[in-house]
Amino acid sequence: MNNKININWYPGHMAKTKRLISENISYIDVVYEVLDARIPYSSKIKDIDQYIKDKPRIIVMTKIDLCDMVETNKWIKYYEKMGYKVIGLDLENNPNLKSLINLTDELMKESNLRREAKGMLKRKTRVLIVGIPNVGKSTLINRLVEKKATKVGNMPGVTKSLDWIRINEELELLDSPGILWPKLDETKVAFNLASLTAIKEEVLPIYDVVEYIIRTLFNLYPDILKERYGLEKVSDDIIETLDFIGKKRGCLIKGGEIDYDKVISIILNEIKDGTIKKITFDRVEDYEK
Repeated sequence: MNNKININWYPGHMAKTKRLISENISYIDVVYEVLDARIPYSSKIKDIDQYIKDKPRIIVMTKIDLCDMVETNKWIKYYEKMGYKVIGLDLENNPNLKSLINLTDELMKESNLRREAKGMLKRKTRVLIVGIPNVGKSTLINRLVEKKATKVGNMPGVTKSLDWIRINEELELLDSPGILWPKLDETKVAFNLASLTAIKEEVLPIYDVVEYIIRTLFNLYPDILKERYGLEKVSDDIIETLDFIGKKRGCLIKGGEIDYDKVISIILNEIKDGTIKKITFDRVEDYEK
């Protein structure tokens, strides 16, 4: 697969969101940059520093329950080495956010001490939450607020505006829609985003996305392919592989032909809904300089 691709999928609301972030960043104390633990490089917004400036930042890796922790831990160390504060969260099964709150308080400590020295009261911490579409920002907010505060969905672009959300007397959040960068020019990144529904399925040919998923699983996690689909090898002709999966799963139409749409839907949905787990598609070795 070539290293370069040229995809321009950049809905207008994303450009608007970045403008609004720039306009509101002076009100922000701390930024939560939310990444998908399965794609810790591909899900990082490439031009985010332009908009959040030098604000203190915590990288929040969501979907830790679905990732390959051995590989994702390498990314945590990679980002920590770059100077970031990093936290991994399982928002579905173990939404303990105390570590995130404690780290936020730690980042605010110096600012609060300065206020105290001037005789000023401690004020609410204002946090901006940013991330690509469908990375778990809304779920994070709902866990923080302990009730359904925002609409949650697994389609890119559910949140459409910037909204302030009061968590408690000490914390306010500014939620933002999922954003990307204007040009997706790294092939692997684009396919990782498509595989994990961060960009709409029609942006890349769906057969190509499914082929990418199958070949990536075969290269990195062959046991998963064998367990889920009975596959021990992947043919050079991806149709043969889809035929095998279709027969195995009973995806047949009249006359015994393979229902390819159903096969594709099964593979995409098993990635999307977390049936296929313990996977991390980004590898530190591919990006370390």
